[in-house]
Amino acid sequence: MFFSPRLPSVRRNGLVAMSVLLAGTALGSTAAAQTARQAQGETASSVEDVVVTAARTILPASALPMTVEVIDRKSLAEQVAISGSVIDAVATLSPSFSPTRQKLTGSGESLRGRSPLFAINGIPQSTPIRDGSRDGYTIDPFFVDRVELIYGSNALQGIGATGGVVNQVTVGAPTADGLSGRMLAQVSSSGGPEGDGIGAKLGGLAAYRHGDFDGVFGVAYDQRGAFYDANGRRVGVDNTQGEVQDSKALSFFGRFGWNLTDTVRLDLLANRFELKGDGDYVRAPGDRSIGRPATSERGQIEGEPAGNRVETVSASLTDSDLWGGDFSAQVFFNRTRDTFGGDRSATMQDASIAPIGALFDQSSNRSRKLGARASYERAVPGVPGLTATLGLDAMKDRTEQLLIATNRAWVPPTEFQSVAPFVQANMRLFDGKVRLAGGVRQENVELSVNDFTTLASYGSRRVTGGTPKFEATLVNGGVVYEPLDGVRAYASYAEGYTVPDVGRILRSINVDGVKVDSFLDISPVVSDNQEIGLEVKRGPFEAGATYFWSSSDLGQFLVRNPDGVYDVQRQAVEIEGLELNLRARTPIEGLTVSTGYARLRGQTDTNDDGRVDRDLDGANISPDRINAAAVYANGPLSARLQVQAYLARDFEGGDVRNNFEGYTVADAYLRYDFAFGGVSLAVQNLFNEDYVTYSSDTSNPADNLRYFAGRGRSFTLGWDRRF
Repeated sequence: MFFSPRLPSVRRNGLVAMSVLLAGTALGSTAAAQTARQAQGETASSVEDVVVTAARTILPASALPMTVEVIDRKSLAEQVAISGSVIDAVATLSPSFSPTRQKLTGSGESLRGRSPLFAINGIPQSTPIRDGSRDGYTIDPFFVDRVELIYGSNALQGIGATGGVVNQVTVGAPTADGLSGRMLAQVSSSGGPEGDGIGAKLGGLAAYRHGDFDGVFGVAYDQRGAFYDANGRRVGVDNTQGEVQDSKALSFFGRFGWNLTDTVRLDLLANRFELKGDGDYVRAPGDRSIGRPATSERGQIEGEPAGNRVETVSASLTDSDLWGGDFSAQVFFNRTRDTFGGDRSATMQDASIAPIGALFDQSSNRSRKLGARASYERAVPGVPGLTATLGLDAMKDRTEQLLIATNRAWVPPTEFQSVAPFVQANMRLFDGKVRLAGGVRQENVELSVNDFTTLASYGSRRVTGGTPKFEATLVNGGVVYEPLDGVRAYASYAEGYTVPDVGRILRSINVDGVKVDSFLDISPVVSDNQEIGLEVKRGPFEAGATYFWSSSDLGQFLVRNPDGVYDVQRQAVEIEGLELNLRARTPIEGLTVSTGYARLRGQTDTNDDGRVDRDLDGANISPDRINAAAVYANGPLSARLQVQAYLARDFEGGDVRNNFEGYTVADAYLRYDFAFGGVSLAVQNLFNEDYVTYSSDTSNPADNLRYFAGRGRSFTLGWDRRF
């Protein structure tokens, strides 16, 4: 095991890992900061050439002391053809990302054991005040050009990136005058005797450029059928948290640009995404004691089907030569509505409205964000090799959770305001062999809650509102060393932050006389990320290794209460992990093979004695994993075979019923480019592995309704063409 109950063991194990890494350098087979394409066997530009916009610098990724991955357009298209979503693509390619729940909700899905920040062109998609866990489904992947991953806690994008950043970069402006575009048609099948596992997707994107003006407009429609497991049984539906099976999604995207001068550009972007369940099935309980997962039966649900609607508008102004530097500014508006399925649980009951046990209700998270971001980067005059960045971020978020059947407020309207100036610097030394990087960000946060009354099930308690505040100074620093061509090492320290799920805390107040200013602890969850890494690229081999450790004194630990709702506990959390990747070009032209491994360990302090004493469970950390892939690309033919092995794990100090058995799945992809377009066939779960999803297997041990099987073998036949 990596952990012992004492904090110093983290540092001691760090020295052990450093020794392992140094030994690996001697063998010429270790590295760090690999792109997802490299880790999975893709052909791609080296990390030296990649500029990651989520890092908020024009410097290449090789100049930054952090682990960075980029899933390019080709790799993303393959993974989306297999699984249907960006979040599944990220989870498949990144060994440190937890297995997805295969549901609309992403609750419990993590990167390096903590919650990542999902963004679109840097615009945050999360709702941290009352986390609806829908931020993985806010744009159709048809409009996403690439995905940038920054691993580990950081404050580069402000609030929320305690596990890292998942930034979805949308399709860019056309590069040539005239009309261009793309068309997509897909049909999918998840099997099943009733033929209801059939789905289809259509997408179209048109781009036009004339001189200094350009525009892109697209629409995508995705209809998913029912999912079936390896035994031909319908996968159980989660009508409360939301489903992607048996659903329809309609999306619109627009991007319009104007080159004001040779260096100044204005971009306007709009995105509307809505995914809504059809509500054609009700769940039938399984039986955990005999390993029989829940299933679905034909039936009409009560109330509105669970769904997700997101609208985003932004305007960006960039100048690549302002006083010898690079300037960027962005204003954005983001609105989300997360609707959850309803029930007659004890939480919803109110005797003044209906007899106890008879009242049906359902909730909807509603959030609005208005934000602005600006930064200026340039070489510092008189200091050779020094590049500095100055910036300012501001955001206002208003979130509430309503019970829409009875028009009651479960979580009162709550406003979050943040103003954060920051500065970053990067120093190039010894002809580029050494780089020093560091920075500081000052967060100034205020929360505003008006007087409110809790639900009747909590005693209809009158709560006095307030405006709690906090300030946090977040620092980062690191060094990059490149002693030889193809050899890169780095070490870094970075802090990130989020706020506790305030909505969960406020809505569960069940005592009288509470005042928000004195009751609500909004002390930020400040998590640090320390890591060391190496990268070696020699001949046909590319390999990488990263060791990291992360801690937070006031973590955010999810604990399920008897009503099935998760509450927040502020507990210290410590996590450490090891990530390894290896890729090789084979003597067969066009064939590459790769493998990746991630090992994560995490513990929390359950008795507040300053010592971590219990393993994080499956709702809070991902399993160890091995990835392997073989990729062939030669002329018009391309193919991919990939395997993900999730390793068994016991959670020390936890319920033995939550121990994870592990499973292995394989996927395949085949494509041939004809004159009329490319035709592809994707197969998910190629060998029809029978398994229970990680989230279901490691949480809720007494809940037979949320005991879900994973998807069985499914096929997607597609055609696309660019013009």
